[in-house]
Amino acid sequence: MNYFSCSCNQKMVDWIIVMDKAKLETRVHRLIFEGKGILAADESTGSIKKRFDSVGVASTPENHRLYRQMLFTTPNIKNFISGVILFDETIRQNTDGGIAFPDCLAKIGITPGIKVDMGAKDMANFPGEKITEGLDSLRERLSDYVNLGAEFTKWRAVIKIDKDLPTDGCIYANCEALARFAALSQEQDMVPIVEPEVLMEGSHTLERSAEVSKRMMKNLFIALSRHRVYIKGMLLKASWVHPGFDYPEKSDSKEIAKTTLRVFKEVLPDELPGVVFLSGGDSPEDSTDHLDKLNELENIPWKLSFSFGRALQEPALKAWVGKSENIAHAQQLFYERARLNSLARSGDY
Repeated sequence: MNYFSCSCNQKMVDWIIVMDKAKLETRVHRLIFEGKGILAADESTGSIKKRFDSVGVASTPENHRLYRQMLFTTPNIKNFISGVILFDETIRQNTDGGIAFPDCLAKIGITPGIKVDMGAKDMANFPGEKITEGLDSLRERLSDYVNLGAEFTKWRAVIKIDKDLPTDGCIYANCEALARFAALSQEQDMVPIVEPEVLMEGSHTLERSAEVSKRMMKNLFIALSRHRVYIKGMLLKASWVHPGFDYPEKSDSKEIAKTTLRVFKEVLPDELPGVVFLSGGDSPEDSTDHLDKLNELENIPWKLSFSFGRALQEPALKAWVGKSENIAHAQQLFYERARLNSLARSGDY
């Protein structure tokens, strides 16, 4: 970040923090480097407990550490992974050799990042809707994370589709929070990954998903502009435009890809460097196929990459099940899923 002083109404304003746009752009392009994507290893304590419970592993800080160490130390994973989103617990943990996880990642050429929101909570006066919290003291927490080695950040909003949802109030509040988060991150020269997740749960159609996604993205970029967020210094983490899981008529990956791109072209600015997709509950195979079909399309102004959590980790977690003798096999499975998603970045899956 840069600092300067200025004179306003003949009164001297103390040092003002100004983002370093060149540094932000450099970090962005490192994250969306050709053939690579981002590993989302930022599961909250509650989320990772559910995943560990599914394979019979005790959810303890030490087991969390061992599991993430297994992922981060996978041989040659840097060939396909450009960055890793960490959780607050993880960014403060070390490898068996005593190396802090951010340093471990940076040493092999992977950029460490950090989830900074405090989770989606019930929104007062808006039944069935969520608002993501965590803006209080965010500036101070970001400074701490910079000192711990993080170079980018992530904030997730959750948007539910139902008959009368989402409401204008929910969209406005979450877009405002996402924009404030992004501005504060750029103030620290940290690349914000802005995640307005439109949930796939429900019985809505593909076109209803398109309608809500367009509305959400349009309001989001208005809010980002209002808060003077530098668009070339951020990334969007997006859901596919996707019918609800309970909708009886399924859409194939080609239809999902074409509809997603149509919506994005209507609302996303060309200067946005890239979109990294979340899997949103689709299987690892379907998630890779969606990304592949998107990258087969033409005239795309942004880099389209991945920021998968479960869709990258699930095979490895099931193979590992907390046992050291399974690490090598689990790492092979993790490497293979990362490799396949790398192919999908160029439509070669």
